[in-house]
Amino acid sequence: QKFLIWYVISILYYRKVKGGNIDVHPSEKALIVQYEVEATILGEMGDPMLGERKECQKIIRLKSLNANTDITSLARKVVEECKLIHPSKLNEVEQLLYYLQNRRDSLSGKDPKLFIVFQTTINKIANINDMDEYIELLYEDIPDKVRGSALILQLARNPDNLEELLLNETALGALARVLREDWKQSVELATNIIYIFFCFSSFSQFHGLITHYKIGALCMNIIDHELKRHELWQEELSKKKKADILLDCLLDEDPENQTVRKDYEKTFKKYQGLVVKQEQLLRVALYLLLNLAEDTRTELKMRNKNIVHMLVKALDRDNFELLILVVSFLKKLSIFMENKNDMVEMDIVEKLVKMIPCEHEDLLNITLRLLLNLSFDTGLRNKMVQVGLLPKLTALLGNDNYKQIAMCVLYHISMDDRFKSMFAYTDCIPQLMKMLFECSDERIDLELISFCINLAANKRNVQLICEGNGLKMLMKRALKFKDPLLMKMIRNISQHDGPTKNLFIDYVGDLAAQISNDEEEEFVIECLGTLANLTIPDLDWELVLKEYKLVPYLKDKLKPGLC
Repeated sequence: QKFLIWYVISILYYRKVKGGNIDVHPSEKALIVQYEVEATILGEMGDPMLGERKECQKIIRLKSLNANTDITSLARKVVEECKLIHPSKLNEVEQLLYYLQNRRDSLSGKDPKLFIVFQTTINKIANINDMDEYIELLYEDIPDKVRGSALILQLARNPDNLEELLLNETALGALARVLREDWKQSVELATNIIYIFFCFSSFSQFHGLITHYKIGALCMNIIDHELKRHELWQEELSKKKKADILLDCLLDEDPENQTVRKDYEKTFKKYQGLVVKQEQLLRVALYLLLNLAEDTRTELKMRNKNIVHMLVKALDRDNFELLILVVSFLKKLSIFMENKNDMVEMDIVEKLVKMIPCEHEDLLNITLRLLLNLSFDTGLRNKMVQVGLLPKLTALLGNDNYKQIAMCVLYHISMDDRFKSMFAYTDCIPQLMKMLFECSDERIDLELISFCINLAANKRNVQLICEGNGLKMLMKRALKFKDPLLMKMIRNISQHDGPTKNLFIDYVGDLAAQISNDEEEEFVIECLGTLANLTIPDLDWELVLKEYKLVPYLKDKLKPGLC
């Protein structure tokens, strides 16, 4: 026994820890510290008997980090409390913290971005050196395949790893095979693998890789299948909901009926969980296709596989992030007539009307841009009016974020004479007049003045425009800045018979005074056109022509060959 004690004491254990690189966590507000542990067992004479070296990682989560955090103080605290970080790396830690503080959530920008769509419950941080281990997991059962794909996904989300992953044909081939064979068995597995290929699709130079493994065609099959599955879920839920409503009407407390109610509640909860996972899968698959659609030839292949019909179907969802992506894709496709015609067949305007307005700023913005593309079609403009978009778009004129794009859609609608009068029953015209009078530039925005010119072609609209001092203010501005487009609007106002035409008597002299070779020709033409519209019985034209010497000017302009 004494000998055993002496032997144990004489064996020494030597452990050495060496600090390594520091990096930011890909998705959390945290730092990842790489370090190396070297363990050595020494004999009684101090000679190393057995040694082992292991690479490790430590995650430092920074829960208190926000926009107001003092980065210098936090960096100092991190270095002091973490013995793995040498004090000489204080500046590096500070820079990384500053990056984390200013790193935006990828959905906060104007363009729809894809954040991590499925967080698999694993605590391990992936290491590029362990790829062989992750590939082996892809040959095991479904849970191991999910784990292996999740670890590879961690690596793929870092762009620095993509080139190295690209060279690993074994891994990419295994991922493509697993997706092709097992996507129906696990939504989580399919989501992880498609997300890995999505990471490659973010860079055009890797699109050939995705085409090689036919991931795009597989994604379209998956999307089509998932949309049909969703329809079946809804049908099943609808049947059980009707049975539940019937029981409520009967006020029946029979135990068997209570079972029916519980069955509905259970089905509804299951449905909600399935929809969440399915929408994550749809998002990453659609985003991959959107990236591949940079090539118009690839986009044409997608159209031939009914991508437009799938996207319009997906508009029935309630998930904002998914809808942003779907509408963005539709906006891109809508510039081609064939795709636009497919959208018409699917009654796209009826599906978009529910998003105007909506509480999600990005979704509203991209939906308006899609509507603008569609509004070039006469039939779709008609549909927009039928479904009640006119007052909804008019309400957005008061919001600076959407004013310009909403005005462009309304301008297109105002091009049709049958819709011009409908603007009189909204608060559109008072808002436009306010914009006109508040404009500080000499020339009014082209969209605004063009819209006003169209509306001034309708008699009822003109009555609203001229209310109060409307005509007086317009004349004052037009004469001050010699604006030919504003004068064109006034010319349109002057063409309507009735009380508004008599208002021009006070401005006949001002208009006639503009008729000269010294003024811009376009402006003079509009002034002449306005005067020509003033068929007022009490107006003494002989006096006007003499006083402003208009006859010589008109004779000069009417000479043959001068027009």
